[in-house]
Amino acid sequence: MTSAADGAAGPTGGPPRNGPAVAVRGLVKRYGALVAVDGVDFEVRPGETFGFLGPNGAGKSTTINILCTLTRPTSGVATVAGHDVVRDRDEVRRNIGVVFQDPTLDGYLSAEQNLRFHAELYGVPRAVTADRLRQVLELVNLWDRRADLVGRFSGGMKRRLEIARGLLHSPRVLFLDEPTVGLDPQTRSAIWRYITQLKQTEDITIFLTTHYMEEAEYCDRIAIIDSGRIVVLDTPQALKASVGADRVQIATADDRAAMAALADRFGIAAAVHDGAVTLSVPSGREFIPRLFAELGVPIRSVSVSRPSLDDVFMSYTGSTIRDADEVSGSEWIRRMARR
Repeated sequence: MTSAADGAAGPTGGPPRNGPAVAVRGLVKRYGALVAVDGVDFEVRPGETFGFLGPNGAGKSTTINILCTLTRPTSGVATVAGHDVVRDRDEVRRNIGVVFQDPTLDGYLSAEQNLRFHAELYGVPRAVTADRLRQVLELVNLWDRRADLVGRFSGGMKRRLEIARGLLHSPRVLFLDEPTVGLDPQTRSAIWRYITQLKQTEDITIFLTTHYMEEAEYCDRIAIIDSGRIVVLDTPQALKASVGADRVQIATADDRAAMAALADRFGIAAAVHDGAVTLSVPSGREFIPRLFAELGVPIRSVSVSRPSLDDVFMSYTGSTIRDADEVSGSEWIRRMARR
């Protein structure tokens, strides 16, 4: 399968493909006193899978909405496929596909009718619509269900259909905003198989947001965003290498006493994450015997893991992404209560 946008220029005869697929400089979005996006800078290379990793409320969806021309920035500049998201909104929209976090399909229409309606909206030539529709439905394994009403589809099938719809008009950039949120682990894995396959068959750049660590591993590069700011940006491998230390988690009878003993006897700062005392050391397996012998606080269980993206997030932000999600949710409730 080849994209209808093959060639040096974009599908609308726009800028050539040798520039960044997405470029952002000094992007800010304020809602009154709330700063949702706070001076963000980054570029996305053509053909890469770029991920925004962060908790709920970090600014991921707001940034996506700006790049998709659904929200105007307070300040800063952003271009997608070479087009300014404020001045060239129509050109940006012609060059992007979007899979939103919340479903936007019409459940009273069939899968094929949903896609044909989308083709009309985006001006896909009728001469190529039928072939293109079959291509994208076969890509997500829904061709045999094309006549079925979408309202009867499972959550995973709807998400696959939304991905097919986002690809129908051969966009240069596909935005996936939390593409597997609310799906079970098996369905999430299946969705990622389809996303990986489309990268092999479509000439496309993928920009996704997620708070699932395992999904971020699929990205070529990751930007960790927290409180509206990008705190670090690199490949998953480089980010994990930057942490270096092993992660040790212990369950004790007295977590406060255990953290005090770690600081006093080992000079190690620890904190409670995911219900366990968590610390980082260069070689976890070698440290465990000494920990049991010298801590002075009974240890119920212990686990050691190599650096993960969750460790990266904790290293750069001071909390795990799960902890940050809980804080973000509490902060949202407080803000709503003040209104």
